[in-house]
Amino acid sequence: MHAPTLLQRARLPRWLLPPSWPSAGSQPALADLHLANGRVQSVRPHQTLGEVSDECWDLNRALVLPGLVDAHTHLDKAFTLPRMGAVQPGLLGAIEAMMVDRRSWTEADVRERAGRALQWAYEAGVTHLRTHCDWWEPDAQPLAWSVLRELAEEWSGRITLERVSLIPLHLYADRATAQALAATVTRSGRGALLGGFVHSTNWDPQALRHLFEAAQQHGLNVDLHVDEELNPAACGLATTASIVQDMHFEGHVVCGHTCALAAQEEDAALATLDAVAATPITLVTLPITNLLLQDATTGRTPRLRGITLVKEARERGIPVLVASDNVQDPFCPVGSFDPLEALASGVTAAQLDAPFDRWSEALCRSDWLQRGPAKLPLQPGDSADLLLFTAANSWGFPSRSQPRLVLRGGHVISGPVPAAWVIGHSNQEVS
Repeated sequence: MHAPTLLQRARLPRWLLPPSWPSAGSQPALADLHLANGRVQSVRPHQTLGEVSDECWDLNRALVLPGLVDAHTHLDKAFTLPRMGAVQPGLLGAIEAMMVDRRSWTEADVRERAGRALQWAYEAGVTHLRTHCDWWEPDAQPLAWSVLRELAEEWSGRITLERVSLIPLHLYADRATAQALAATVTRSGRGALLGGFVHSTNWDPQALRHLFEAAQQHGLNVDLHVDEELNPAACGLATTASIVQDMHFEGHVVCGHTCALAAQEEDAALATLDAVAATPITLVTLPITNLLLQDATTGRTPRLRGITLVKEARERGIPVLVASDNVQDPFCPVGSFDPLEALASGVTAAQLDAPFDRWSEALCRSDWLQRGPAKLPLQPGDSADLLLFTAANSWGFPSRSQPRLVLRGGHVISGPVPAAWVIGHSNQEVS
């Protein structure tokens, strides 16, 4: 069914509203969302209607968000855990288990698992998803890479699917190999990014520079796994910021994880963030997986949280996104490709204040994944892609956020419409 042309008395997050938006007590005033032909026509402060229209839902203060962005996932690995035996704790143990499992991958296997993940994300309200794809050979594309490209085409119009070549840093040590890898990624079509796994176990600053030189040469954006560890000596993020600044890198850069910042002396960590703030770098934090993998030892309760310095980054104007990362694989046994689960973990792990009014932005800003002017969602003419929460409130969010109505292009694709919202029941189908 299609939503009506007016959604009245919606509670929108403060970050989405202009500074001039009126307040009602300590909260933003409720909003009326006007839709037309599946697109946003306007968003205005609520006004009492003189006449009751059948083309209206009264949301009665229900929370509303734009479509979600899941900026860092691993569709190629999803749902592999059930077929594995015991997995050693920690990041390196998970990598070892994954290397064994991938020997038996087929295109049909990857397609089924990645397709299931996309369906789950779609039903959760995700409109933009970026997946990393393990790439271990310098002269051969991974089996999953072409499958993900096909899925990106099949899901076009429902989810914007981007693909990142997750290549270990040592493969960039040779400049010619780095250029060849970038050329291969470029030829693989739209939505492809050059990526790398940057860790103290493979640290090579020259290889990292080769990666950026290759990306610059081929006009590619870059997305890195950086400092996914609690080694205070890790300097992948600081070096990345320096390289991007020195070479005037023309693309956009995303750095995921950056857990080592939390283990460093504060002055050093903040100096790195100051450097990042001067570059076109977006940080992505992955609370669920980092909490599970960092400081992980058999039979011992972890002492460290493993989450990066998200508050300090935002204070410096650095874009920060929260994402799902791994789902039901050796890196993370839980998850459902619903970014709100990741936000819930981040709220408790990082003690985030005002999750709805402030931190929900970290799930909705697809413009933070590209270089260019900032663009808030739900502008006139944008597709009416919305999440309407039927049970949550702004104080406890994201608790009780699972019951939701998902609109895509103004059409209900997931969740029942509460009968209490519908004005003129006889003219509406309530499912």
